[in-house]
Amino acid sequence: MTDDAVKAELERLRTENAALKAQSSRGVSLKVSEKGGVSVYGLGRFPVTLYKEQWIKLLDLADDIRAFIKAHDAELKAKEPR
Repeated sequence: MTDDAVKAELERLRTENAALKAQSSRGVSLKVSEKGGVSVYGLGRFPVTLYKEQWIKLLDLADDIRAFIKAHDAELKAKEPR
């Protein structure tokens, strides 16, 4: 490889690396699973995957979930940030 090609490749890799770091720093990402579900990455060690109907049902319960968490705050543990 010529000097110019090496410099161009290095710059491309730096740009790609910066984009990957920015993506991982935001934490949570969404993907379509192999079976057609929605997978949420970044909440824990493994992704949370549900089918769209399940996500809609869960999202419809968002206010109830928040109220439950508030009502049981003393009993619930919080994961410490890394």
